Amino acid sequence: MGVWQEIIANQILISAVAGWTVAQVLKTLIDMGFNKSFRPERLVGSGGMPSSHSATVCALTVASGMKYGLSSFEFAVSFVLASVVMYDAIGVRQETGKQAKLLNLIVQQDWFRLDNQEVEKRLKEFVGHTPLQVFAGAVLGILMAVLVNAAY
Repeated sequence: MGVWQEIIANQILISAVAGWTVAQVLKTLIDMGFNKSFRPERLVGSGGMPSSHSATVCALTVASGMKYGLSSFEFAVSFVLASVVMYDAIGVRQETGKQAKLLNLIVQQDWFRLDNQEVEKRLKEFVGHTPLQVFAGAVLGILMAVLVNAAY
């Protein structure tokens, strides 16, 4: 069996990649709907609705559980990874996004002018997620794992 055939035959990997891909496309379409413009960065960027990180790790976890069972080490590792990723998305990364917004506002002020080009670059504000975005990503990931499993 060739390398590509082995990769395509790996339903756990395909579930995770499908979860990420569908989430990124949905995120881009939702962003287009709200902002009335296409921003290519949304296809690969973090933050936004739904969380592609949550979709990826939940698809990985559910696919692992379906293939190897809930008592397997594959499921256990995936579950812990998913928990850490989703907790981080809501907590640390969301706070980072809030701080980036505030810093961008400060740097825009007339009284805060520096001649440094690095300071003039805007910080990324879409880095974290709200609990709803993480939940939506989780549901999407679970759905993708079930659909991919049904296809195998």
